Amino acid sequence: MKNTRRILLAATVAVALPLVSGCATKIKASSSHNPAPATAFSSYGRIDVKPVVYAPGYKGNPAALGKIAANLDKDLAPSLAQWNSRPANGRTLTVEPVVEEMSFKSTTKRVFLGPLAGSSGVLMRVTFRDNTGKVIATPEFFQRANAMSGGFTLGVQDNLMLTRVAKLASSYVIANYDQAVGGPTGADDAAVN
Repeated sequence: MKNTRRILLAATVAVALPLVSGCATKIKASSSHNPAPATAFSSYGRIDVKPVVYAPGYKGNPAALGKIAANLDKDLAPSLAQWNSRPANGRTLTVEPVVEEMSFKSTTKRVFLGPLAGSSGVLMRVTFRDNTGKVIATPEFFQRANAMSGGFTLGVQDNLMLTRVAKLASSYVIANYDQAVGGPTGADDAAVN
């Protein structure tokens, strides 16, 4: 009886191990901290935030991209209204958010597959350019939703991942307005290449 249990346990582990290890997202950040921009954003009279898009040629979930865009707009709207009401000084900063990679597990997939659907992850790069086209900063922002937490919350963690990545990006813009200080990417050591 003991041997049968051990064999059954070993077989269960052998079958489950590849499933669990396959759940981790392959999306990674290059660092856990973004460097400071070349100059504080307050030196620009206008700040123009472009719509969030996928990288050229990248096919991703349009609804997930829309959630990132809506959260970024909501987070930045009050600050942008205040900043752009100042007198123009002839300098404009253009903010270009681009989702480079995303693995998003929808609520439907989570309901039917749970943790077996795998982890979700997103990597977004935001390029800041002045009106001459010079790049001021290119921070990246990373978030993930673990397969287990995504599965057990039926997709809530996957959706919160989209909110968190937008919050990281908007926090970078706000934190670097008065003084160039950089900010976190959102990646821990395990999520850095």
